[in-house]
Amino acid sequence: MKNLDLIAEPSIRTNNRILYNWGLGLALFTIVYNIAEGLISTYLGYEDESLALFGFGADSFIEVISGMGIVDMIIRIRRKPHSNRDAFERTALKIAGFAFYGLVFVLVLTSMYTIWIGHKPVTTFWGVIISVVSISVMVLLVYGKRKIGTKLDSDPILADANCTMVCVYMSIILLVSSGIHE
Repeated sequence: MKNLDLIAEPSIRTNNRILYNWGLGLALFTIVYNIAEGLISTYLGYEDESLALFGFGADSFIEVISGMGIVDMIIRIRRKPHSNRDAFERTALKIAGFAFYGLVFVLVLTSMYTIWIGHKPVTTFWGVIISVVSISVMVLLVYGKRKIGTKLDSDPILADANCTMVCVYMSIILLVSSGIHE
């Protein structure tokens, strides 16, 4: 009797369909939120000459790439539940992974240069505000993504949750560094 829902519904079981819908909603929210956060943070980071805020904004765009890979995966699974990852999904997740390493490398180098020349940002007020908002939003996203990823036994969704957790860490670093300066 337990497998009757698999026979009656050849695509995705009803419970999994609901979970995938939640996963899709979280991924779409992640994309929209991070585009806005990235645009605001990079603009304010540039205007205030704050490398930490600018780098934080760049990280938001990496999160968008990861979210796009998850959206593609969920749409694929909803259409063909037993299909393999497509090229876009694999590429998006690889780009997100490599981009994080590249961003860290660039930020470490530019931070060392900034410290060496003694450059200080105009203000870090916006860094404090943006990081507090981001921590609040991202912690909830991590929780939701981990819950959905675990229930679906989905490594890509769990990896995306880890990607979002990196944003939480970056938000904490931004908050601490901005708070110390301010």
